[in-house]
Amino acid sequence: MIKPIAAIAVLCSFGSIFGQIGGESTYQFLNLISSPRQAALGGKTITNYDYDVTDGIYNPASINEDMDNQLALNYSSYLGGISYGTAAYAYTWDRRVQTFHIGVNYINYGSFDGYDLNGVSTGSFSGSEVALSLGYAYNIPFSDFYIGANLKLITSQLEIYNSVGGAVDFGAMYINERLDFRAALSIRNFGSQFKTYAGLNEPLPFEVILGLSQSLENVPIRWHLTFENLQRWPLASSNPARTETDLDGNQTPEKVGFINELMRHTIIGAELFPERGFNIRLGYSFRRAEELRIEDQRNFSGLSFGVGIKMNKLRFSYTHARYTSAANSSFFGLQIDLR
Repeated sequence: MIKPIAAIAVLCSFGSIFGQIGGESTYQFLNLISSPRQAALGGKTITNYDYDVTDGIYNPASINEDMDNQLALNYSSYLGGISYGTAAYAYTWDRRVQTFHIGVNYINYGSFDGYDLNGVSTGSFSGSEVALSLGYAYNIPFSDFYIGANLKLITSQLEIYNSVGGAVDFGAMYINERLDFRAALSIRNFGSQFKTYAGLNEPLPFEVILGLSQSLENVPIRWHLTFENLQRWPLASSNPARTETDLDGNQTPEKVGFINELMRHTIIGAELFPERGFNIRLGYSFRRAEELRIEDQRNFSGLSFGVGIKMNKLRFSYTHARYTSAANSSFFGLQIDLR
């Protein structure tokens, strides 16, 4: 555990250089949740090490033999008419070479009406983005440590503009089978644009994630604790809508304290009956809850709930994620055992 924690400390010290967050980098779709199971656990969970082949998209160190010949297809009806999905497949060549993984992320922004500067219609246009990843993981001999990497090719088409880029993900995981405890580190989207949209090179959404999870000894529950965007501190910005104005017209902007800042990096989740054919999943993203919170209203932003059902060689998953009182998201998934 000492080495992963030391690596995080070094990366956090360079937050001002590498720190990226929404609206400050391109290819933001790379940070969308990859599966219903991950969404139900609050998002960005990186400590699963089992059959779920989609986990390799977010943390390549999770690629393992249980994913052999597993095909996953996931689809989300997202916000504002946007749809996106993922697909993943893994194949174990042999026990010595271990397992290879392929993943696909795509997003469709829908159709838009175009107008020129004079308000004259130019017709409709659309936008979409796709990322193809190839991954591999390796168990360090005679140890409980696993490492992995994804190599990604990214393409984006937004109206007449298009871009091509590439990135790599690095993952590491420690598994203590006696305690059924896992700790994982994922360094994602380290890369660059090969072709820009209009001559301006934009950074990718680089991110560092730390995850911890453990199954309880006498209760069929596995808890998950995730710390996202560790490369950036502070993560929060003052919300102009929460500026306070006194009787004299003096304005006081929102102040984000240390505890609030720390919680915005935190995601919690729990899986009930994780080893059974039917399981229930719950999660809570503190950052999503805080950023979408409306004063004097209780809208349960940040909450997510999902279920998983296994029927022979099929696994069905569904998750409902709460954003605001007017916007929620549903995520559907199907995993097929092709063995």
